[in-house]
Amino acid sequence: MREALLWFCNWSTLGVCAGLKLPQIYAQLAARSARGISLPSLLLELAGFLVFLRYQCYYGNPLLTYLEYPVLIAQDVALLLCVFHFNGNMKQAAPYMAVFVSSWFILSLQKWIIDLAMNLCTFISAASKFAQLQYLWKVQDSGAVSALTWGLAAYTCATRIITTLMTTNDFTILIRFVIMLALNIWVTATVLRYRKPVIKAE
Repeated sequence: MREALLWFCNWSTLGVCAGLKLPQIYAQLAARSARGISLPSLLLELAGFLVFLRYQCYYGNPLLTYLEYPVLIAQDVALLLCVFHFNGNMKQAAPYMAVFVSSWFILSLQKWIIDLAMNLCTFISAASKFAQLQYLWKVQDSGAVSALTWGLAAYTCATRIITTLMTTNDFTILIRFVIMLALNIWVTATVLRYRKPVIKAE
């Protein structure tokens, strides 16, 4: 029973994450706008994903407990490029990409660097959620923000709480997922609250 639950949580998380950001990317492309999407939130989320993935690789944790993160990072990069494109400042994407790529190598130079980064990772990821919440509170319009994407993110946090308890039992990782679960639910509820009704043309 334990192995079956672990198998389900791992593979359902991977399956959900394989298309987690696709509703958000589709919503942007359909609206041809990045309205409602906070750029600082997206950048912080990407940084948090990168640190988390590097930490897991550095300590050699079971692959299935973090296999979704390369997929999430790829989708976040695509989403970020869409935001820059629709905001009309595509050239500004290059410096951010350079920072993210170089940080991958810097993080593993010393053990204390990756440990410190992981301890800060929860705050970075939480800040990304609060940046999105603050933006939604400010504009009071969720625009092209996908509630489905945020809802699925909450699901993956819930499953990762289970898999962490059943495998590494890493307290730092566990706390991160508990906080992210609460914040993802909060963002989902806020997106739904500020969803504007679609007015169909006569």
